[in-house]
Amino acid sequence: MPLSKDPLGGATNADGSRSNEYCSRCYHQGAFTQPNITAEEMTTLVEGKLRSMHFPGFLARRFAKEVPTLRRWKNQGARAGPRRDRASEASAR
Repeated sequence: MPLSKDPLGGATNADGSRSNEYCSRCYHQGAFTQPNITAEEMTTLVEGKLRSMHFPGFLARRFAKEVPTLRRWKNQGARAGPRRDRASEASAR
């Protein structure tokens, strides 16, 4: 979602500040709202949402194909989020 269209004015970081990178539907209080969604799944979701908003198909596809270029997925192919090793997962528990 373009941040200018976000009804909440954008997402919030863990410290409560506004994120200038993600919308409030994707990111909230420093965490992704759908942490396990892949870039491919998000692309499909975005294209469907744009079509439901009456965007022509070619535009919906054009905008949705940008999803994998977001920092969230940029260096991870179609993976969902930052890679965590088992040690960091254990310490997080």
